[in-house]
Amino acid sequence: MTAGKRAMRESREWVLLPVPRQIAFSEGTREIPRRLDMVWEGVCGSSADQLKASIETALKTMLGDERKSGTPKRSCTVTFRIEPGAVSRTQGYQLDITMDGVCALAHDEAGLFYAAMTLKQLARQASQTGALPCVHIEDYPDFTNRGVMLDIARSKVPEMETLYALVDKLATWKYNQLQLYTEHVFAYRNHHTVWEGVSPMTPAQMRSLDAYCKSRCIELVPNQQSFGHMEQWVSREPYKHLAEIPDADPPCTDLCPVDPASVEFLAGLYADLLPNFTNCQINVGCDEVWSLGKGRSIQAVEERGFARVYLEFLLKIRELVKAHGRTMQFWDDVVMQHPELMHDLPKDAVALEWGYMADHPFPEHCKRLAEAGVPFYVAPGTSSWTLTGRTDNAIGNLRNAAENGLKNGAIGYLVTDWGDFMHWTFLPVSYLGFAYGAAVSWCFDQNKDIDIARALDVHAFEDSAGVTGRLVYDLGLAHSKTGVNIPHHTAFLPLLQMGDATLSTEEGKNMTVERLHETLDYIDKVMARLPEAKMASPDAGLIVKEYQMSAALARLACHIGIARLQADGLGISQLPVDVRYALAAELEPLVPEFRQLWLARNRSGGLKQSAGRMDTLLVTLQE
Repeated sequence: MTAGKRAMRESREWVLLPVPRQIAFSEGTREIPRRLDMVWEGVCGSSADQLKASIETALKTMLGDERKSGTPKRSCTVTFRIEPGAVSRTQGYQLDITMDGVCALAHDEAGLFYAAMTLKQLARQASQTGALPCVHIEDYPDFTNRGVMLDIARSKVPEMETLYALVDKLATWKYNQLQLYTEHVFAYRNHHTVWEGVSPMTPAQMRSLDAYCKSRCIELVPNQQSFGHMEQWVSREPYKHLAEIPDADPPCTDLCPVDPASVEFLAGLYADLLPNFTNCQINVGCDEVWSLGKGRSIQAVEERGFARVYLEFLLKIRELVKAHGRTMQFWDDVVMQHPELMHDLPKDAVALEWGYMADHPFPEHCKRLAEAGVPFYVAPGTSSWTLTGRTDNAIGNLRNAAENGLKNGAIGYLVTDWGDFMHWTFLPVSYLGFAYGAAVSWCFDQNKDIDIARALDVHAFEDSAGVTGRLVYDLGLAHSKTGVNIPHHTAFLPLLQMGDATLSTEEGKNMTVERLHETLDYIDKVMARLPEAKMASPDAGLIVKEYQMSAALARLACHIGIARLQADGLGISQLPVDVRYALAAELEPLVPEFRQLWLARNRSGGLKQSAGRMDTLLVTLQE
């Protein structure tokens, strides 16, 4: 075999996430050492000790076990050197593994950390053979800012251990920002009424998470809705007076933008929240302001227009943020609906161009922002909030955002993960979106066609059998078998949670009994592979149970759909008694198991609200 062919074979055997920009394997391997001798050059300053400690901790997994051989393993010199002249790109690095040792050159500290993460990924795979490949890698990111936003406001607040483990994954995949989407689940002083009983993130916990992120080259970006999506506040005393429509039924979701008390209220929130973060940005939300101009701001909107009143309030929020030395991020949906605002937007704020469908108009929207000179991130989604995920849509959406963000000069890429329908989806369902987003935001050309199932097996599930990644990928296609095409969702959760709502919607017109039986057969076929998995991840047993629960709920949704279609579209409560009882018997054992699985990763505060929808369904079926 020639050296060239051998190098090509090596490149197929080693899986990296993201795939580096340039990678060249050479002949030979390097035995995994028993001891690492780390040499640091050009690494100095206040953060140097933290960086060294983080890298040393990460690379402990690289060490071999001398008990496996009668011959002690050699030590290995690993040189980490910051040399901007040799590596010109921010966050860029070069990594060389040779017979003589390992050398990482980087533009900056972040680059050294990413070189170490690449080495860690190789070492994890090398543990099976006992040898590292000889390789030369040159790498740097397409997007300077690469983040994940995790929704913790829809009842599911993760335990700290869950957050720390997620941060470790994201850091290894070279993300450098994390946001926790917050409406009312931060423990603000003097606002106990809103967060009591929801197990909020406390200031001490947020500071701890901030430090943990920082040690792994991730910025924890504060996130607080500040205009729309404030129903948890303005629906109760003593905050109703801040609402656009104080006595609305159902409750209004928006602050009143023309009331000075709204600005004063937000100033108090930011004063409590922001000192817990070392990052210099904050996401203030401001999307989907459904009631603007329909209540107390109606006169202002009539006089100055909807768009102008919105912008005036956004600029007031910006001044509050600037007073804390922060840069404001905001969702840009209102701006896109009112393009006359585009050129009046502040150039020191960052627009977040969000959209969660594969065909979202990122090309058009990114071009508008670029032409107006507005700094922006693209913000696609994981599509995980649909119970089993939507693999096809997720990959299309994430790819579309990366491609068009790059073409139009986006300064960041933010993968969003929402908790719609009271967060019945388990965290591992989001890994596919997180992993693919990490790949295409790092180097689009090298990663747009990545084998994401294989990457998940190696770097998310540690499945040596190569089963789980493909199972996750394929289960995320189950929704397409139902014939239902609901924007942002699938048929599964609506069937489970919408009770007697009609099935005769435009999106659901192609759902038939035959299609739902095909979906059941497909789910069973996919899940039949699960016992063959050989996961080594610490939470492997939990992942198995979470996917079994996801599949069980999807099957129940299909059975409900079949029963309703066979009854000419009757509501659940109107189904024949024997049919309802059979469905109840299927659901009843799932409820306590769901609660147990929830508590394995998340706090108890939102469990009652989330599982309450299961309880409601069960009562309906048993009546």
